[in-house]
Amino acid sequence: MKVGIIGLPNVGKSALFNALTGLSVDSQNYPFCTVEPNISIVPVPDTRLDILAKNYKPDKITYATIEFVDIAGLVKGASRGEGLGNKFLSNIREVDAILHVVRCFENDEIVNVNGDVNPARDIEIIDLELILSDIETIERRINKISKLLKGNKKYEFELIFLKKLLKNLENGISSRNIEVNESEKEYFRDLSLLTKKPVIYLFNVNEDEIGSCSRNKFLEQAQKDEKLPFVEICVDFELQLSKLEENDKFDFIRDLGLKDCVLGKLIKVCYDTLGLISFFTAGEQEVKAWTIRKGTKAPEAAGKIHSDIEKGFIRAEVVSFENLSKLGSISCAKERGLVSSEGKEYEIRDGDVVLFRFNV
Repeated sequence: MKVGIIGLPNVGKSALFNALTGLSVDSQNYPFCTVEPNISIVPVPDTRLDILAKNYKPDKITYATIEFVDIAGLVKGASRGEGLGNKFLSNIREVDAILHVVRCFENDEIVNVNGDVNPARDIEIIDLELILSDIETIERRINKISKLLKGNKKYEFELIFLKKLLKNLENGISSRNIEVNESEKEYFRDLSLLTKKPVIYLFNVNEDEIGSCSRNKFLEQAQKDEKLPFVEICVDFELQLSKLEENDKFDFIRDLGLKDCVLGKLIKVCYDTLGLISFFTAGEQEVKAWTIRKGTKAPEAAGKIHSDIEKGFIRAEVVSFENLSKLGSISCAKERGLVSSEGKEYEIRDGDVVLFRFNV
């Protein structure tokens, strides 16, 4: 899973990237400090994996991972080449989801490219640039299909769909919010549209506003809109926290009256937004988390481990993490009848601990 961190210049993108990854990429107080995208693969915190490791005492623990990409700041007019323009947009095209960092803090020492703090305006600027880029993509496709249609009527339905899509985009509706019927899904899937990507909004607030977005006068609408996936973070605070030793970090969080590091919550929101879950394999050699999409059937999940296991799939022996962690061992779970034998149609669930039986 690849998540692109985007936003206007000087909103805290590179500082967030540093907090998430433990790296030290340049994050200076001027626009376009980031030119080339910074990329890092980050382990996904999962206490379930730690509990399994205590039971199995494996030689190795392997967490699931998420890839974060720190993309250069976008400005108004990017779709026409302003700022880093098309380079920025092409970097977004390569990610699975967008993490949109929005400035909600006031600080005269940090340059604001638009002069003042206005999250709604800043969100609209970027949304519009992505829509304009998609309009250009659709118009090019329409021109191509129109030429092909003259010699082959099979393109007629695609052209109708493209015009419907174009009309919605021109009315300011992102393609992810456009209803697509079964016959249109194939055409829609083949289009590499920026506004089709899932978006998570990260509101970067002041440190004294952590834990209550009602304290921030800019976030009232976001708080009311339950459909808007967002996380409220003070990026500067998280960056300072990331530099502490683990024991000091948890003591510091507790002293502030907070339950956990917010970055763990952010990664969970990324998972939920993309419809991802984790299942586990466990043994004395290794305890490992695997990432799949919700609804993935057992053979396909087995293929995440090795293609031979998918090809030779016989069955999956499955126990839930909850049952296994309570009983402490797979043998106890079997004695209680809590290990099930599942076939090819079984959909792996979040937290399943699985042993795949196969023959090649």
